[in-house]
Amino acid sequence: MKLSILMPVYNEQAHVTEALKQTLAVDFPCDVELIVVDDGSRDGTADQLRQVDDSRVRVFTHQRNRGKGAAIHTAAGLAEGDYLVILDADLEYDPQDLPKLLAPVLDGRARVVYGNRIFGSHTAYSFWYVMGNKAITTAANVFYNSYLGDLETCFKLMPVGLFRALEIRSRGFGMEAEITAKLLRRQIKPYEVPISYRARSRADGKKITWKDGVEALWILGRERFRRPTP
Repeated sequence: MKLSILMPVYNEQAHVTEALKQTLAVDFPCDVELIVVDDGSRDGTADQLRQVDDSRVRVFTHQRNRGKGAAIHTAAGLAEGDYLVILDADLEYDPQDLPKLLAPVLDGRARVVYGNRIFGSHTAYSFWYVMGNKAITTAANVFYNSYLGDLETCFKLMPVGLFRALEIRSRGFGMEAEITAKLLRRQIKPYEVPISYRARSRADGKKITWKDGVEALWILGRERFRRPTP
């Protein structure tokens, strides 16, 4: 088995080098490749990526910023692994948790695995951020009669072929809701494992806003009531 780690990057000069270092230091139970897509960064991110010298890493560039979903679409199209997982470059997620997601797949218990974040006073960005995440997850559970704990988690692991078959259209953060909605429509309920999490502040570069939450709710409803493809 080979795992493709997809890392979308936008203006992460301060974090991307350390994110790559931490990821490559993980003791994975399988072969890995790390596909980095610089989504039109305007800071020194590109300079940092040019210094990467590891055969497991491939770097690609969007000439202009197109959104996280677009960066993941590019990375997924280039993936050569059997499975893929998304990992942001902002250090909010710990790469050391990735083997936890792989374990249920390797022992045959699951095909799709989500990392369920543990929010606490020292890890959450704000009360409203956590409540917004819970509201979106609850909406998905109501629409699709499921019991997910964390829809918006970045850590989503699944077969590369399955991800491509979902044909994700969202080019921004709405991709998280679209991925989950399309999985649940197919009666694929992700296996969840607990992971650590440490949210950064707006001053540190956090990009998601309340507008992304509204878009996520709209996407969940759109996919729930969309007519089946003939």
